[in-house]
Amino acid sequence: MTFIYRYCQGLRLRQVDMIQDGIAGSSATLSKMTRKLRMVCRKALRKHKRETGQVVGGRTEFVIIDESNFRHKRKYGRGRAGETWRRKKWVFGILAIKGDRRRPILRLVEQRSRDHLIPIIARHVRQGSTILSDEWRPYRRALTTHGYTHYTVNHSRWFVDPIHGGHTQNIERAWSTYKSQVWRLRGNRTEKLLKEHLTCIEWTYWLGHNHSDGPLGRLLKDIRQQYRV
Repeated sequence: MTFIYRYCQGLRLRQVDMIQDGIAGSSATLSKMTRKLRMVCRKALRKHKRETGQVVGGRTEFVIIDESNFRHKRKYGRGRAGETWRRKKWVFGILAIKGDRRRPILRLVEQRSRDHLIPIIARHVRQGSTILSDEWRPYRRALTTHGYTHYTVNHSRWFVDPIHGGHTQNIERAWSTYKSQVWRLRGNRTEKLLKEHLTCIEWTYWLGHNHSDGPLGRLLKDIRQQYRV
């Protein structure tokens, strides 16, 4: 139970601290337990996607889109910079905002081209929604032709557009939070592992924060449902 609580808190404590506290006997055991909990989160979110379609936007929720590079970082900056470390991981993010609520959709993409990004937007953002982005070329004119109201921010000139007042600081802060979590847990070593961590981030905001008892209550609920505890 203590381990599940700390998992819901983002595993901020080091593994060595949890071993000293008697939560597990070894780092390998902790890693195995963490994989099990990530699997619980993935299954719960997959079920939620089937039931709801994971669609955002509309008249009361605006959407920010952006891409960010999740490159593997060598531990302590040591070792050779092999092909795995050089490989770029572009993550396309859709961040839906309504008041204090944040709902991210995070997808690993091969390229940041129009053919790769627009279908993801069309699948997850309701037509007629207001979308804010930077001036990345694939977005130009494509979003308005798909039925969206599209505003851009020219980051080479300002952070907040002086005309419409739009800014992308919300998603920039979100990227910082997501990367800190992924890098701290070394969740960027492989493409499969990165996808798992991105899914767990989505689970936190879509399901964990919506539970009356927070992420811990939701995780316990998902464990009971999946394992019939």
